[in-house]
Amino acid sequence: MSDDLHFLTIAEAGKRIAKKDLSPVELVENYVDRIETLNPQLDAFVTPTLELAVEQAKSAEAEIAAGNHKGPLHGVPFGLKDIYETKGILTSGHSKVMEDHIPDQDATTTAKLYEAGMVLLGKLSTHEFAHGGPSFDLPWPPARNPWNTDHVTGGSSSGSGAAVAAGFLPAAMGSDTGGSIRTPACLSGTAGFKPTYGLVSRAGVIANSYTFDHCGPLTWTVEDSALMMQALAGHDTRDPASANVDIPDFAAVLGGDLKGKRIGIVRHFYEEDLPANDETKQALEAAYDVLRNLGAELEDVRLRTCREYMDVKVTIAESELYNVHEGNLRTRPSDFGSDFLGRSTPACLITGADYVAAQRERRVMLAEMAPIYERYDLLVTAGTYAAPRFDAHRTISFWEKPAITTPFNVTGGPALALCIGYNTAGLPLSMQIVGKPFDDAAVLQAGDAYERATSWRSQRPQLDPNGAVQPAPQPAPDEPSNADAATRQRVADAVSAAGLPLNEAQLDQINAAAPYVAEMVGRINRDRSFANEPANTFSFSN
Repeated sequence: MSDDLHFLTIAEAGKRIAKKDLSPVELVENYVDRIETLNPQLDAFVTPTLELAVEQAKSAEAEIAAGNHKGPLHGVPFGLKDIYETKGILTSGHSKVMEDHIPDQDATTTAKLYEAGMVLLGKLSTHEFAHGGPSFDLPWPPARNPWNTDHVTGGSSSGSGAAVAAGFLPAAMGSDTGGSIRTPACLSGTAGFKPTYGLVSRAGVIANSYTFDHCGPLTWTVEDSALMMQALAGHDTRDPASANVDIPDFAAVLGGDLKGKRIGIVRHFYEEDLPANDETKQALEAAYDVLRNLGAELEDVRLRTCREYMDVKVTIAESELYNVHEGNLRTRPSDFGSDFLGRSTPACLITGADYVAAQRERRVMLAEMAPIYERYDLLVTAGTYAAPRFDAHRTISFWEKPAITTPFNVTGGPALALCIGYNTAGLPLSMQIVGKPFDDAAVLQAGDAYERATSWRSQRPQLDPNGAVQPAPQPAPDEPSNADAATRQRVADAVSAAGLPLNEAQLDQINAAAPYVAEMVGRINRDRSFANEPANTFSFSN
């Protein structure tokens, strides 16, 4: 690894701090200088807390000097996606709707990281309320990709991915409802870990979807994610979905090989469902060869299609998101960004029957995984493909095509995104490693073994301290919908019944999405016995 302080991993910094050959204050001041110099190029922060960080670093240094060393995170800086509540510090959701929201308590995860001795450098950019795309009509601009600032960092934990990759901090918290930890990790070249649903508390985190929200870390290495998980995991009575399970020593399982591990390749996700380019496929095959050389046995396996998982996830998640924001959507819709509205307001077309049908289908999907977990220790597939340009973004694409990360939100087990190389344009390529529910340690161990056997972690994006800040290439406005008269009437009736005071442009976003919504709910299987009740809306058996 680089000797530059800003590129130290958590493990490296923590060891040096413990040995007292690196001062937490020196480390934090290094990051402060880098953020002040380079963040204008990336817009990774909504609210930097640089003065607070220096004070927390001084406290950490004094505690360590007095013999009260709390562990490998003590004195190490981190950042929080701006949906994690922080007592006395703005928590905005990157939205005008909450631009003045100052919480009176910390999220459970915030408190846990403070207790571990970590130092908060700031609140990081996100897609609006962890859902909308890279929007330019919000109070803060979207985060930009440090590998190429004309390209997106992915969502919704966009600032977290950008900040870690750029060396603004060694660790950040994200959230993952359909891929929002893993996508920024894939596009920024970091390690992004979505733990098993319920393993890390969501209390004090702005909700997106109760059924699918996961909280987890983005770091430069898998080892660092394991160190973060040790502080984050655990039962929390404030979170109704929190799992009361034994927490392993995540770091203790790292190192070694993968002898005896059976790994299923979900090849059809990126060859049939969402065809990847040859460059991505070649990188994946090379990654699989590394896993084989580490002793694993790999063979192809088939799951449901990405489309089927996406239908269930979106039907459930958009209904729950709409519920979270219903009051403000009825009274102040124009305070939301257009991208968020184009994703959230079409949920007024989803019925209660659609929602329950999707929850019932999800239960069947969970049951289908049992024989897969019996046969394989792990699954692997592609991560999100290389980062597109900002001007390629279209709001309607959310409704048009599935995401390769979403199946593992529906099934709920641990999923890790990690870098497996770079394309000819210098943008990161990625892989997902997926495990059985609550076997998070096995996923981290496999990812760590892969990283130790490859050299990808030695490459970092290069930012010019004297570089000019160039405007991002903004996407063209969505084209007007060509909805027919029947669709427009159906939309008008639904919007009226929902009490949404939308203007013509906002209404047209629903008209554009309406055919996709109809197709989506129409594909969900209704042919179920009455005994197939949802049962596990908020959790599943371990």
